[in-house]
Amino acid sequence: MAPLSPAKTLAVLMVMIHLFFSATAVSIGVNYGAFADNLPPPAQVAPFIKERTYINRVKLFDCNPDFIRAFAGTGISLMITAPNGDIPSLANATAARAWVAANVAPFYPATDISLIAVGNEIMATSDKFLIARLVPAMRSLSAALSAAGFHKIRVSTPHSLGILSASEPPSSGRFRRGYDRVIFGPMLKFHRETKTPFIVNPYPYFGYTDRTLDYALFRPNPGKYDPATGINYTNMFDAQLDAVYAAMNRLGYGDVEIAVGETGWPSMAEPNQAGVSVEDARSFNLNLIRKVNSGKGTPRMPNRTFETYIFSLFNENLKPGPIAERNFGLFRPDLTPVYDVGILRGGQSGGGARPSPTGRWCVAQLGASNQALQANIDYACSNGADCKQIEVGGACFEPNTLLAHASFAMNSYFQKAGRHDFNCDFSQTGVITATDPSYGTCKFSS
Repeated sequence: MAPLSPAKTLAVLMVMIHLFFSATAVSIGVNYGAFADNLPPPAQVAPFIKERTYINRVKLFDCNPDFIRAFAGTGISLMITAPNGDIPSLANATAARAWVAANVAPFYPATDISLIAVGNEIMATSDKFLIARLVPAMRSLSAALSAAGFHKIRVSTPHSLGILSASEPPSSGRFRRGYDRVIFGPMLKFHRETKTPFIVNPYPYFGYTDRTLDYALFRPNPGKYDPATGINYTNMFDAQLDAVYAAMNRLGYGDVEIAVGETGWPSMAEPNQAGVSVEDARSFNLNLIRKVNSGKGTPRMPNRTFETYIFSLFNENLKPGPIAERNFGLFRPDLTPVYDVGILRGGQSGGGARPSPTGRWCVAQLGASNQALQANIDYACSNGADCKQIEVGGACFEPNTLLAHASFAMNSYFQKAGRHDFNCDFSQTGVITATDPSYGTCKFSS
């Protein structure tokens, strides 16, 4: 079978991501920044996220009461941020209790505040005064939340990958000298004790070159070999997370959970900059969503999922710096998508899956092996399924993959055999969905 072109690969991913969201419990978060003068009010944004997207987590860069209040009753988990300037006072127990009383108590639990970030990328500021008070502030705030009865709210702080003095190959990962045991040792001890995540902001966008673009975008590539572990990394995201893991493991804290506070890819940048387009941004975020929800983890952290927040919800027109900084958004200010990554309910941006109040379809599970998929095609096609559409020239021949062909054949069999749940079992490689998997001219029967 010939390899897929990038466009066809994205087409397959779009269909599968829509099915993934509709048929499984998928979690994805976004960063909701407001460095702009043309954005809709939070009272409009929060219902949009709840009613029209599959986004179930939102991260705020401050503790603006209008934004926190807007998410009341939505069921969306919120991460709020204590500004960098609050860190010195938060190290004081009395001040921490006052902060909780002012910024959490008026809104919780109506608004599901699930995590409080103490500052943002504090280590990158090189402000020794703030850095020295960061862990005490985290401990003090956690104690204040417990004292108020808010035991479920977690405390952490996001880090850029600048906290590492080495990261390539991933096995060489280590924290910057001087901060490793003085700051990160106590911080990771806090995370272990409180069962809270160590948050990092890995951005393959800031690490790619023309030669490593496919590696950064999760596209097929030869990979990069780590001689110390014998692992061949096929994407930069895994490599970055495993470098963080290596640094944590050196200090004896490889068991602490890792969360991804920010990652993303811009859809526009400086003229002629290779690797930045709508399709590149779409490719990165589509693959990211699938990756972090797959349960496969990384080579050094197998079978893990990662609480992840895409940067960002909107293009923010007032952000300083290069053009790219203003074009990381999934949505425009009018709430239309910059591109479709499968997070709109019912594929409302077009070209995706469509919801049906009564329909039921049978599709192949994403993790099914090629052997199982071929067996499913053979069985369905020899037992009444209409398989002409997946033959060369058929409406559903493209994308020419076992996963797509198996889904069509399995559904045809399921519909003709009586639409019973057991008709979609296929040795536990089929899944029933209420979202129409049809795409383009390829129509799945119902």
